[in-house]
Amino acid sequence: MDNQVKEVHGRVEKEQPLIEATIDELKKRLVGQDEMINSVLIGLFTHGHILIEGVPGLAKTLTIKTLSDILDLNYKRIQFTPDLLPSDIIGTLIYHQKDGSFVPRMGPIFANLILADEINRAPAKVQSALLEAMQEKQVTIGDTTYPLEAPFLVMATQNPIEQEGTYNLPEAQVDRFMMKIKIDYPAKEEERIILDRMIIDEEIPVKKVLDKKKLLKICSLIDEIYISDRIKNYIVEIINATRNPLEYNLKIDTLLDYGASPRASINLARAARGCAMLAGRGYVTADDVKNVSFSVLRHRLLLSYEAEAEEITSEDIITQIFNSIVVP
Repeated sequence: MDNQVKEVHGRVEKEQPLIEATIDELKKRLVGQDEMINSVLIGLFTHGHILIEGVPGLAKTLTIKTLSDILDLNYKRIQFTPDLLPSDIIGTLIYHQKDGSFVPRMGPIFANLILADEINRAPAKVQSALLEAMQEKQVTIGDTTYPLEAPFLVMATQNPIEQEGTYNLPEAQVDRFMMKIKIDYPAKEEERIILDRMIIDEEIPVKKVLDKKKLLKICSLIDEIYISDRIKNYIVEIINATRNPLEYNLKIDTLLDYGASPRASINLARAARGCAMLAGRGYVTADDVKNVSFSVLRHRLLLSYEAEAEEITSEDIITQIFNSIVVP
């Protein structure tokens, strides 16, 4: 480890108590769901967005609301419905009759943390209203473009069970999400703890751990976390295997219509850096890449009809890819 990496590693270690305190405060209200907690923090630190799939009642809303309390950030919840309009998200121009002028009325997208609840309940035109905000961190109302204040995180949820009255997310929008997390029911022991905590109609208090200035300092430090050439090559090999599986003796070419896009390799590297930050390290390891790979890749692999007929999932394919590529 050279001096520059050691210096970054030391700075990351100094931030570790604040990150651990943030996780501890989150766990005062949340039971289990460690993957969701870690993924949301990685998304926040790396300026990524998170898509969460799970049935109702698994603390998705509670997670983002608690995070806003701990970090003292603005939070808005948008309930997606079939009659939602793009202006309901980004805002619109209001006419003032007295002076004949148009004044912008900002929509709920102008917040630090956005919960897009049941995003697949709104049609594509409404879903696309999020695209500019998610990718460019800005919103255009009329002829004026307004920047969104950093940090900015969209956490979208979708219900995997009830498909009546839902719309598939456009591929371009799905690719904008850094990670897709699948969450399941809690274990019996966890549910008993949830029952003990939530049976009383009182909100569990949490402390404000990080302010916006300290959070942005952590976000800027992410870009300095070291990724060696061998780890970069490892990431490229993983992504290339989704496009050219026969080069790696993988018999999955008939199971995939399309492999992962270049955005996948970028997000895999960014998410791995976020994983290293949570671990208190100033450098990325192969395990960091593996730990975030399912979340980064599962929504970027377009499965063929044959894969669906054989009930083969994107997770199955990702597992095969990792088993075939030599770990550096």
